[in-house]
Amino acid sequence: MKDSLDRYVALGDSFTAGSACEPGEAWPDLLAEMMRPSHPGIELWNLASHGATSAEVADQLPDALALEPDLVTVVFGANDVLKTTRPDPRAYAERLILIVSELFDANPRTRIVTATSPESWEFLGLGPRTDARVRRGIAALNAVTRAVASAHGVACLEVVGHPGLSDPENFSEDGLHPSPLGHRHAARAFAVEIETSFGIDIDAKRRTYA
Repeated sequence: MKDSLDRYVALGDSFTAGSACEPGEAWPDLLAEMMRPSHPGIELWNLASHGATSAEVADQLPDALALEPDLVTVVFGANDVLKTTRPDPRAYAERLILIVSELFDANPRTRIVTATSPESWEFLGLGPRTDARVRRGIAALNAVTRAVASAHGVACLEVVGHPGLSDPENFSEDGLHPSPLGHRHAARAFAVEIETSFGIDIDAKRRTYA
């Protein structure tokens, strides 16, 4: 497999788009920066949009395919739960499978990375009933994410249970989106996942984001 990376496309919602941080501080920007010493030609296209549901992330796919990426991160699902009281795990699964399948159909050597979502946000201030509903909904979608990733050869960063989720410094004032520090930690975690899953050489500079 070709070891160089030239075109990185990020798909997703506000987590990937970079809510609550300055331009260039979102974790995909930092991840590309970490990869650049070993892959100097790499270019990033961040197609993520704030508030995107799985259906809206699927709409990002045609632009992603046109860019012919060799690395794709695709992370979404939280808005499928936060924006409705009846999340649909089957529809979520169909959209994730569609995205992964079409990317692999276009280039079987594409490296694809997804991630689970936090199953609760302790700094968001949700009431007990809402918190319980969100936990159930996210847990159901996370189970789908793991299953699809395993079945299709996609790397999956496990976020659930990460100790950083209990550190308020990793969150912005809204209690939902990562702070600049949270984005740095996310970039490092994705870097480690990519290096481990694909044997891709990523600059040791990533350790400065720990």
